[in-house]
Amino acid sequence: MICEWILDKSRFRPDIMCYNLLIEAYGKTYQCKKVERVCLRMKQVSCVATEDTYVLLVEAYSLSGIFEKAEVVLGEMRKHGFPSRVSAYNTFINALAKTRNIHKAKDVYEKMKREGCQPSTDTYTIMINIYGKARHSHLALEIFNEMKSTKCKPNICTYTALINAYAREGNCEKAEKIFELLQSAGHKPDVYAYNAVMESYSQRGFPAGAAEIFSLMQHMGCEPDQASYNILIDAYGRAGLHDDATRVFQDLELTRFKPTIKSYMLVLSAYGKSGKVAESEKLMSQMRQAGLMPDTFFFNSMLNTYGHLGIYDKMEALLKTMEGGVCKPDISTYNILINVNAKAGFSDKVEELFASLKTRDLKPDKVTWTARIGAFARKKQYGKCMEIFEQMLDAGCSPDARTTKVLLSSCTTKDQRKEVTSLLKLVLTEAV
Repeated sequence: MICEWILDKSRFRPDIMCYNLLIEAYGKTYQCKKVERVCLRMKQVSCVATEDTYVLLVEAYSLSGIFEKAEVVLGEMRKHGFPSRVSAYNTFINALAKTRNIHKAKDVYEKMKREGCQPSTDTYTIMINIYGKARHSHLALEIFNEMKSTKCKPNICTYTALINAYAREGNCEKAEKIFELLQSAGHKPDVYAYNAVMESYSQRGFPAGAAEIFSLMQHMGCEPDQASYNILIDAYGRAGLHDDATRVFQDLELTRFKPTIKSYMLVLSAYGKSGKVAESEKLMSQMRQAGLMPDTFFFNSMLNTYGHLGIYDKMEALLKTMEGGVCKPDISTYNILINVNAKAGFSDKVEELFASLKTRDLKPDKVTWTARIGAFARKKQYGKCMEIFEQMLDAGCSPDARTTKVLLSSCTTKDQRKEVTSLLKLVLTEAV
């Protein structure tokens, strides 16, 4: 309101500093139309943009995900003789990272260097995070080594980002090695660094290792946070140790932190793997009593538990609850339903569920297609599997390793296996 008053009603004539503040305010609240209105007003009163103006415009467009315009502004900035500023590039690359646009982020990073803009510690850390989240730890390490070669000093966030890159792949040995490098560089590990190492053991399936790091963290005077407890619950849950997962959950309830929906979901997952239906239902009731409403992800976990144990009546009842409530079924919901029915041999039900996706405005993903193929692969209906696979490709959905495995399981002859292998090679080659 104040911004609009300054532009439209005040007798005060804004200067460039005021216009920049307006651009920044609108940019941070994702109001790019109003940002452009400010720019138009600047032109009307012949107010010349400064280097800060261009940087703020790049940031405004990046935050709103309008990357084409952000790139145009960077070009205009250079055209008017202003040097490329690292903060503008960092914002741009970070925004691309949030949309998982890895290739574009890499292109912008390389372009930044070509134009003589030296990456900062934040730039390198962002790139390590990008590759880490994409499970490309080798590329994350390349960025880290490049950073050191330019004499740019990594900070604790940089080391933690690299630990996380290895953690996501369950490479606890390398995660521990970077953790040691962090300390050798003079940094005192914080809760985020400890959590990253814990996650590496959890992903690897070594709950004892995660528990050891948790104890070490406490011993070193670093207080575990909510994420620390969730990681440890998950570590035990993944290993099927539901009693240990419950114990950690109960420990969390006694801390200044309170369990979140994610905490409950992780315990639910542990119960589901152990077939603890009564405990799962009790946990859902306990969650409601704590004032937390289950979300779609939580309901999906419960559906998966019922489906895994073959309790189809409760699965159907829960689905109806979702359809009539706030937490509507999503594509993951139907992936679970299709997968459960496929494993049970109910191929007609699978086709019925798949056909209903269109009316629910849900788009099948590779998990959906693969589960559907699986329903017929179990019956060795090779022709039907290939028919669905072709539909999958026509829909623009690429197969993954799971799809390959399911397709091959439908084969009953060497010729069929050869046909599937040749087709998959062709599809993957075209994708590259």
